[in-house]
Amino acid sequence: MRKLPLNSPAPAHSARGLAGHSVKHDSAWKHVSGQARYIDDMPTPEGILHAAVGHSEQAHARVISMDLDAVRQYPGVVAVITAKDVPGHLDIGPVFPGDLVLADDTVECIGQPIFAVAATTHEAARKAAKLAKVEYEILEAVVTVTQALNEELFVRPSQTQQRGQPDQALAQAPNRLSGEQFVGGQEHFYLEGQASLAEPTEDRGMFVHTSSQHPSEVQKLVAEVLGLPIHEVHAEVRRMGGGFGGKETQAAPVACIAALLANATNRPVKYRLSRPDDMIQTGKRHDFYNTYDIGFDDNGLILGADLMVAGRCGNSPDLSDAIVDRAMFHADNAYYLDQARVTGHRCKTHTVSNTAFRGFGGPQGMMIIEHAMDDIARHLGQDPLDIRKLNLYRPGRDTTHYDQTIEQHVLPQLLNKLETSSDYRQRRSDITAFNQSSPILKRGLALTPVKFGISFTAKHLNQAGALVNIYTDGSIEVNHGGTEMGQGLYIKIAQVVASAFQVDIERVKVSATRTDKVPNTSPTAASSGSDLNGMAALDACEKIMAGLTEFAASHWSAAQEDVTFTDNQVQINDLTIPWAKFVQTAYMNRVPLSSSGFYATPKIHYDPKTGTGHPFLYYSNCAACSEVVVDTLTGEYRVMRTDILFDAGRSLNPEIDIGQIEGGFVQGMGWLTTEELVYSDAGKLLTTGPATYKIPAVSDCPPDLRVALLENSPNREATVFHSKAVGEPPLMLGISVWSALRDAVSSITDYRFSPALDTPATPERVLTAVTASQAWHNRQKETA
Repeated sequence: MRKLPLNSPAPAHSARGLAGHSVKHDSAWKHVSGQARYIDDMPTPEGILHAAVGHSEQAHARVISMDLDAVRQYPGVVAVITAKDVPGHLDIGPVFPGDLVLADDTVECIGQPIFAVAATTHEAARKAAKLAKVEYEILEAVVTVTQALNEELFVRPSQTQQRGQPDQALAQAPNRLSGEQFVGGQEHFYLEGQASLAEPTEDRGMFVHTSSQHPSEVQKLVAEVLGLPIHEVHAEVRRMGGGFGGKETQAAPVACIAALLANATNRPVKYRLSRPDDMIQTGKRHDFYNTYDIGFDDNGLILGADLMVAGRCGNSPDLSDAIVDRAMFHADNAYYLDQARVTGHRCKTHTVSNTAFRGFGGPQGMMIIEHAMDDIARHLGQDPLDIRKLNLYRPGRDTTHYDQTIEQHVLPQLLNKLETSSDYRQRRSDITAFNQSSPILKRGLALTPVKFGISFTAKHLNQAGALVNIYTDGSIEVNHGGTEMGQGLYIKIAQVVASAFQVDIERVKVSATRTDKVPNTSPTAASSGSDLNGMAALDACEKIMAGLTEFAASHWSAAQEDVTFTDNQVQINDLTIPWAKFVQTAYMNRVPLSSSGFYATPKIHYDPKTGTGHPFLYYSNCAACSEVVVDTLTGEYRVMRTDILFDAGRSLNPEIDIGQIEGGFVQGMGWLTTEELVYSDAGKLLTTGPATYKIPAVSDCPPDLRVALLENSPNREATVFHSKAVGEPPLMLGISVWSALRDAVSSITDYRFSPALDTPATPERVLTAVTASQAWHNRQKETA
């Protein structure tokens, strides 16, 4: 592996834009100028049709009859298909069975597609789909996670991870607390909704343009529903207008329906969902019901823990098994749990099947231990930060409850640095004094850590491929299995390749992800996009470099160690050859200028039967300190300041990473504060657009937001140039805002009472917490 001095100043004449330097996003100008093409911006193929679906209006029912005559007769309608018209597989479950491309005789959520329409216009298809006459036999519907727990209704078996004897440790602990929390879900609200364009090929195959994080899965499932071998279907993704996990599995049904209609009509079909349809028909972040039972000593050190996490999975497994697994893996967050049990339930409800969302269950799992940290601090009259620091993983206390040893201890140092740089102690003193003199406005402060495991928990997904082509003018094209959704993956891979050959970034272009260039790819998810695809691209580069070095040494009669690549040139002893001329010479001498690359993540394994293993290659670490002010008369609040310190290792692109950290924090803050999914008792989603579902606006962001990368902390694992993942961990920094809100409300009781605050912590819920705190305070005064 080539080792580049990524953290040292660049030489005066070094190549431009190498890994370790801030380079603008490759599509930045296209984004801001409106020139970036998404699915709905693509040139319209001749004869194109537009798709829509008719979906269930009942949460759980049998379909008695379905009259589609009015749908077929609507002007512009060309084709209508039902489950009976699917030539191949009907079930397109990504891991386990249970997801039908079109429902057959039973529906299990409102929004489940039951037929599809192709028409000459988007409007005609949508209007026609509403004309169906469907008769249902209503069945009992389970809507909430607690209902499913009570009825023991699960999409997959429950799992347990246990170390030691937690029951005995709890019984013997000097102090013991228990609590519960409801953690809300989250709508992805990507700017570009779900969309796909399917075009039949001349040999009855299918070419699919898809807004998907997982084009290989789209390719496979489209082939299966059409009854074709996989090589007859190709999928391409140039970019997505946001994904956040919502296009990992949920893009495939959209592509499948477009392909089925294209196959039925032998015409191109575009299927794009309107925002309300997208929110009704596609899965979201799982909402969770969590509980804790924790024993601790008089200093606040945890001695025993019994934690339970239960996710509302919806009507099918989708990715819920792995999502609840990750919630269990992260139920400890950053803290050593000596004698511990963690139980995870995958609850089935008759609602849309929930799916991946940035963090993949990890954020929901972390919430319960952070809830407990605040409660322990209030019980003992301590600062919550001191309780958190006391319980951090550190040498000698470095094995997780699932038996993975933490090999790089970053958090103790990171928290100390952030505590100092954010002026935490002085601000804590000032805020306490302010709250004592302010009867209505209360300020809160919290500093919370994040430890997030990096790797897919499904071992087979931890692999990637890449293809690198050098052309005779010295320009380089790269194709890899990762997808670009705005996060900057393409520019990072380009920087990796430029660094390998020591050429300017302008010489490197990353082309659209296509399944016929790099096959059998994993989804761009699990914060692994740069780790996996960067290493695969580097592998391809090193294969080419080996051949070029051997050629140079032979052609110019030099030792291979005397051949170096630097600053757009090749140096062979005292001879300097410009890069483009060298490449042309290599071509004329029939030296390979193209190679595939491959990478498989090492060391990872996990046994679900024993609940032990090494599921992650390494951990990403960060922390945030947030300050809020709460109006105790209304429950309204503002986030005033947030300080973030993030360990990105040797960052491939610091400015891109800082942008991801800022965005992830705000998205996590929104999940825990403003973004509320509301369902009726019958299982109908009532928040179906921006009028009722509130993502954070610019005005919700802290006016004082300070983000820094931890210096001198290279990854000890052999990741690409020793960088560390950035995608998902920043979202969990939003927990600091939620904890700061609890801190502000607790000040009403002189920090002696820890109020319950389910999420999202809307002003209404904050006001409820204020009322509970005031009632507790009054009772204490009456009994004094």
